[in-house]
Amino acid sequence: MEKVIDKNNIENLTSEPVFREETKKHSEEISKATLEEKLKETHDKLLRALADSENQRRRSEKETKEAFEYGGFNFAKETLSLLDNLQRAHLSIKNDEGLKENKDLNKFLENIQIIEKDLTTIFEKNNIKKIDCLNKKFDPNNHQAMLEMEDENAEPGMVLQEIQAGYFFKDRLLRPSFVAIAKKKEVKNEEKNKINNDSTLEEK
Repeated sequence: MEKVIDKNNIENLTSEPVFREETKKHSEEISKATLEEKLKETHDKLLRALADSENQRRRSEKETKEAFEYGGFNFAKETLSLLDNLQRAHLSIKNDEGLKENKDLNKFLENIQIIEKDLTTIFEKNNIKKIDCLNKKFDPNNHQAMLEMEDENAEPGMVLQEIQAGYFFKDRLLRPSFVAIAKKKEVKNEEKNKINNDSTLEEK
């Protein structure tokens, strides 16, 4: 009896190897694409990690440098009170009416001045420097105005008096200078009337 061959079976037999080959290629392409994506992702993570590490290193170097250069900032700021108290004591004793007749007063004041100078010298050696403010233009970055004074010979905004000395620690402000500054001279009513009258005459 002659065997009947199914046409569908023939097509399946002939097409199955081709299908497997195409499927294999497709799988390889997917695997390659996935691998490239993973490599790219890993590369990006590595770059970010390196950037974070570099930023951390720079921050650490900056903090170490600032700690080395400005580590004594708070100590220096608190130490200023020693000089302030010494200067106040000097002024108080000097102006004390009860001590003016004391023959040893001048010698005592000289000793206080020596201590003041020694302390100032120590400050300067450790980069603590007094702000030169007298007869200078008021600078809000370094000065703190405590009061205003009239002075016909000074321009408005000029520092006329130092109430409390200010200091720098290296290039940083340790404490601002407390100062009195010149204010614009107030024009009295009589002067205002005279100016107005003069202006009226000029217009005519």
